Amino acid sequence: MNRDLTNGPVMRSMLGFAVPMILGNLLQQCYNIADTLIVGRFLGSNALAAVGSAFTLMTFLTSILLGLCMGSGAVFSIRFGQRDEAGLRESISASFVLIAGLTLFLNCLAFVCLDGIRIFLQVPAEVWSLMRGYLLVIFCGITATFLYNYFASFLRALGNSLIPLVFLAISSVLNIILDLWFVLGLGRGVQGAAEATVISQYVSGIGITVYALAKCPQFRGIHRQCKIRFACIKEITSFSILTCVQQSVMNLGILMVQGLVNSFGATVMAAFAAAVKIDAFAYMPVQDFGNAFSTFIAQNYGAQKEERIRQGLKGAVMTAVAFCIVISAAVCLFAGPLMELFVESGETEIIREGIRYLQVEGVFYCGIGCLFLLYGLYRALGKPGMSVVLTIISLGVRVALAYLLSAVPAFGVAGIWWAIPIGWFLADLAGIFYYIRHRGQLFSWSN
Repeated sequence: MNRDLTNGPVMRSMLGFAVPMILGNLLQQCYNIADTLIVGRFLGSNALAAVGSAFTLMTFLTSILLGLCMGSGAVFSIRFGQRDEAGLRESISASFVLIAGLTLFLNCLAFVCLDGIRIFLQVPAEVWSLMRGYLLVIFCGITATFLYNYFASFLRALGNSLIPLVFLAISSVLNIILDLWFVLGLGRGVQGAAEATVISQYVSGIGITVYALAKCPQFRGIHRQCKIRFACIKEITSFSILTCVQQSVMNLGILMVQGLVNSFGATVMAAFAAAVKIDAFAYMPVQDFGNAFSTFIAQNYGAQKEERIRQGLKGAVMTAVAFCIVISAAVCLFAGPLMELFVESGETEIIREGIRYLQVEGVFYCGIGCLFLLYGLYRALGKPGMSVVLTIISLGVRVALAYLLSAVPAFGVAGIWWAIPIGWFLADLAGIFYYIRHRGQLFSWSN
């Protein structure tokens, strides 16, 4: 069911659209966590370190595709808000060819550069053989990741966040079942965990593709779309490439931090692998809420409803801050039991470091919650370049401070953990200052 976000109660519309997105990505996090939990519990700390480090790399690679799809989704939302069916079909044609081509290139590049990854990420020898086997399988799922994210972005742009949830739920349940079967039943180790993930990705990717082609009239006849205006290509490229840059810069910074974490050895790698999964699960709802907020803003921007945008912005900030306060308290209070879900209680050093990470990051979730809203706002208002600037500020500070503080004996690895929230808040300040100063110019059609 497509949802028109330009009419009806503001927060009810936004939350009704956001909840399926949040549930969907929580399910996705569940099967990411299932990989980590099963590997950590049954295959040991080196296997946990390998899968955790590989996950950070895959997050970077898939963020490129996710950014391209999200950027295109912003254009789709604006066209939908304008009721421009012809323009929507043209945008679909241009974006699909662009992103499919880049997906193929990225997939080939990943295999070619596989052995260089060890040097870049400073992976210890005892971890690399496991990580390499995992990556060889997981890279085969990049095409499936493109298919799911492209068609999910399209459906969400039209206000349909339920169908992507359905396919993700099927994929998540299947992944957990296959994880248990391949790792425990067949004894296939970390490669079995990767195989389970790839099979599940193709089920959701192919499934949502078939649904969109069968049920969405906007896709009918786009293969005969011979004429695509340069202005359309420019718009799609601007939104997609800049959003892609924003997502990839964000995750490149995380990848660089992963390399620094790896230099501290397998114990810190394992602690980071488990704690990051808990961390991502905790703030994932507010990240998805930011994406739903972006679709709401984009549809209303296309419909030129400035007052509705302002009401949505106020309500979204209050909702995000309230959620982050609650989740911060929960993570800080239960950091120990959460770590013990992934690591045997006897691994005291791993658990201790993971708790320290969670108690630093957990206090400051309001910072990243506001940052996700700022990313979504500027993307929806046709200023994806500003989202890139905020990402560069956040990640630049994070990486620079991580390397600087971790070299100081008084901080050590804790310096890496403290660098992260400092980056969030500096980016928040920059984004809020820009909005206050340029508020009148952001709604170009009102001038």
